[in-house]
Amino acid sequence: MPLSFRSLLVDAGLDPREVNLLRHCPPGVVDPAGAWRADLAAFEAYQAVQKKSERSYFSRPLWASFLPTRDGRTLFVGIYEAQLQGDVAPGSTYALTGEAIRTELVDAYACALRTELSEYIGRLVIEWGPGTRRWGQKGTNDKPIVELLRAFEEPEFPGYLEVIEPLSAIPTLPSRWVDFLRQGRGIYLLTCPRTREQYVGKADGAEGFWGRWLSYATNGDGGNVRLKSRDRSDYQVSILEVAGSAATSDQIFAMETRWKAKLQTREMGLNGN
Repeated sequence: MPLSFRSLLVDAGLDPREVNLLRHCPPGVVDPAGAWRADLAAFEAYQAVQKKSERSYFSRPLWASFLPTRDGRTLFVGIYEAQLQGDVAPGSTYALTGEAIRTELVDAYACALRTELSEYIGRLVIEWGPGTRRWGQKGTNDKPIVELLRAFEEPEFPGYLEVIEPLSAIPTLPSRWVDFLRQGRGIYLLTCPRTREQYVGKADGAEGFWGRWLSYATNGDGGNVRLKSRDRSDYQVSILEVAGSAATSDQIFAMETRWKAKLQTREMGLNGN
């Protein structure tokens, strides 16, 4: 296996001088590689919008795209052929993040995935180097190849009490995490990063923690009256207590009541009952 990404480009018949290296770090996305795997179309739409001030850099016709993984590695996700298309429609948002696009500052590109190096997509990990802050670099820069995975690897589930995530990350959690969270029932905590208020809730349905959290991620309030009265926020979610497999709904309700009393979330938080 070649020792650098540049040598991979040359072996594939691509001129590194015509290639941009892009390490995409979408704001607010905890697991960019997971988001790519969960919704390729949203990632490609995000990638296709770039700043007008960077137009000279993006004039190179080929983009080699990379994404950070949850554990900080830099994963290759494809070679794209890119052409400047024009303006972005007013009122557009980034599909990957939901953030409003300042359309007067950006260009739209037509990006098509090429076949070169497709066998390495989701498998090749490079060392981006100390220039991590500069997410766009030249294809002539040497990027050492760190490893070649047999297949796209998801991180191991850390355990219920170790899960601490923003709600925006819930739809893109690794599938093996989702399996565990679907099976788990018990008590969870939402914390608002803006107001610092807390909400204690219970997950006792068929879809466990996963199903409950997904409802918050989808509509922002999960049907809770006090959360509806607040501006939508990207709450942090964590698990306070896991119920045993034989626990009844009444027992889980009692657990929830106990945690509300401990954290005083009726008096100083977002619980209304």
